[in-house]
Amino acid sequence: MITSFAGMLEVVKGLKPQRVAVAAAQDDAVLEAVQSAKTQGIADFILVGDSRKIQDVAAKLAISLDGLEIIHEPDERQAALRAVALVSGGQANVLMKGMINTADLLRAVLDKEVGLRTGRVLSHAAVFEIPGFERLIAVTDGGMNIAPSLQQKADIIQNSVDLTRVLGIEPAKVAVLAAVEVVNPDMPATMEAAALAKMAERGQIKGAVVDGPLALDNAVSLEAAKHKGIKSPVAGLADILVVPTIEVGNALGKSLIYFAGARMAGLILGAAKPVVVTSRADTHESKVMSIALGALLGQR
Repeated sequence: MITSFAGMLEVVKGLKPQRVAVAAAQDDAVLEAVQSAKTQGIADFILVGDSRKIQDVAAKLAISLDGLEIIHEPDERQAALRAVALVSGGQANVLMKGMINTADLLRAVLDKEVGLRTGRVLSHAAVFEIPGFERLIAVTDGGMNIAPSLQQKADIIQNSVDLTRVLGIEPAKVAVLAAVEVVNPDMPATMEAAALAKMAERGQIKGAVVDGPLALDNAVSLEAAKHKGIKSPVAGLADILVVPTIEVGNALGKSLIYFAGARMAGLILGAAKPVVVTSRADTHESKVMSIALGALLGQR
């Protein structure tokens, strides 16, 4: 089982480099991450975008474009479609966002002709390495689905379970978070958590042990779970934390980064291939780790 980002990088570097198609690649932070990932042997890249702007940015930052394929497409939306087509056509294994709105990229991902549709909802999963915590832990969905339905939550869980499997976590222990540990009809999140646990028990969610509702402390601390008398195969041992709404996931993820000093790698899941969508606020390291995580998942 991979328990750290250093361990993940070691595994990825031992595999055949995956090809990443970057949509609208004329972005300084993205090109810096591309150079670092390529230099470390994490992945190879196809840069789709305005070739002159790509070359200008590379020259400004003293980034070498040697060995990188560049496809000239100055229109951002067309660049997204061409990058997606490279992935769906098998010339690349991972899609990455460059200087383009996320919504425009996802429209290309869902395009009926060249897209990467699977029938499953798209969701965001962030994998965190937290100082003092002995394992990697995933949080979903703090980036895409605002207030997911029960079925959408089932897809979100399955997406994240498929991700943690490539980290060697199988079966994944999934905690469906709420404010309390008991089912309360006045708190819909607790009702849905209990339903998701039953769905997993009946095989509707595969490769995971799902339990909920669980408060955050009982999901990650054996001591807290024991103190409250909670007996569960997930309590205190969660690999995946499923949040009820995007606000909870966003706040939890940013709290881990800014208060606990966590490192993060994130992907959009649910498409036929992994999609790397980073924020300009993400650190350079986070962008590179996200590429590495996408490359690892792209192998499958």
